[in-house]
This record gives sequence, structure tokens and C-alpha cells, in this order.
Amino acid sequence: MTTEGMQVLISVDPDSSVPPYEQVRVQLAELIGDGRLPVGNRLPTVRQLAADLRLAANTVARAYRELEAAGLLETRGRNGTFVAPGRDDAVDRLQRAAAGYAAEAARLGVPSTTALALVRAALDAVRPG
Repeated sequence: MTTEGMQVLISVDPDSSVPPYEQVRVQLAELIGDGRLPVGNRLPTVRQLAADLRLAANTVARAYRELEAAGLLETRGRNGTFVAPGRDDAVDRLQRAAAGYAAEAARLGVPSTTALALVRAALDAVRPG
């Protein structure tokens, strides 16, 4: 993937138990979280990244939508999709922890619904009421 003159590698393992959209989402989140994709950086179009990765456009679109919902990306209409501003260090650190948790859950073969339920339970335990 090339973003504003930068070459960034994303790969999708077709044999993985992790769905392709999730592989793309996690890798982009990691690239954003560690600063390799800095704030304001324009990402390739959905169609371009899908073609580069040999995926369906809807697969990449889902990854982009989920990253946008998480506040990591913003879509500016026809101008494209960009790394969102306004993140703080706490959110960045939490994003890295979430990416690590997701990778470990996938490695262990834990279904995403179970992994999310564990996170919800942990959040409820530390935020009573």
C-alpha cells in the first residue's frame, strides 16, 4: 500500500481463521497506533487497496468503516480517507493493547463474540454501576 509517497506493507493470509477484513483492520490500526501512518495521512481508496490485496472492495470497506467508527480514520467525501486527528496517547496505548488482545484471541482460536464478551465483562468489573 502506498500512502502519500510512503510504502506500507499490509498482507492478508487467505489460510488464516481471521477474516480478511479483520486482518486489514488490525494491521491498519497497528500502523496508525505506532505512528507509521501519521495523522492526516491519506489512505488508498477502497478499490485501490482491495485490488492491491486481491480482496473484494466490500472487505476493505468494512475494515475502513470499523476504523472510522473507532475514531482512527475519517472519510472526507470525495477527497478520500485519512488518519483521523485528535487521538491522544491514552487512546493510542489502548488501541495497541486492543490489537494485541485481538491477535492473541485469534491465535488461541477464541471466537470474536467470546473475546468481546470477555472485554465487556472486564470493563463492567472495573466500572461498577
